[in-house]
Amino acid sequence: MTRFPMIAGSLALCAAVTVLAQNDFLSTWKADGVTEINFAGRKVAAVLITDDDSLRVPAEEALAREITARGPVGVPAYRIIPKPELSKKDAAKGWFERAGVAGLVVLRPVKVETDKVYSAAVWSSGYYGYAWDYWGYGWANVTPIGKGREQRTITVETLLYDLTKGTPMWAAVTSTTDPKNVQSYVEGLAKDVAKRLEKEGLVRKKAR
Repeated sequence: MTRFPMIAGSLALCAAVTVLAQNDFLSTWKADGVTEINFAGRKVAAVLITDDDSLRVPAEEALAREITARGPVGVPAYRIIPKPELSKKDAAKGWFERAGVAGLVVLRPVKVETDKVYSAAVWSSGYYGYAWDYWGYGWANVTPIGKGREQRTITVETLLYDLTKGTPMWAAVTSTTDPKNVQSYVEGLAKDVAKRLEKEGLVRKKAR
């Protein structure tokens, strides 16, 4: 098992526009037996867990576009779930079920002061092992992104769930140091996650 350090402290960021930050993939994982993630023609919801709608809305739109470009119908979660219902896992589950959502991609900034082990045991157990347990945990532990100091490192975990079962199919941990524009960063992360899934042979971009 490999340990990946999560940088402690506030995830506050500067708002000045500059070059896009690089997203480094510290770890990826896929469930046993998953050789391809195929939600072609079905709805897959895109979610960024944050209280800041100025970040969440464009990030979910960007991620939904990347999902749609690879076969499924990407849908930003903000279009499905009213904001007051976001942190309520049972309510969120109901909204997704009524909307006919088959898959869920969740991006969540995390802040951990000690090392955390990311392995098959982590991704498939505890609150990670069921979509709605993870949903409830994620919204109960929102990491703020706002104004800040000279240099910060953001660590984000990404989970892809099959909502027909509620179980995780793929997961990743990314780290970025000192992104100067938060909105550009989260939109870029959405693209990088989709590209990583392609690189691992789990999804394919639609032919034009």
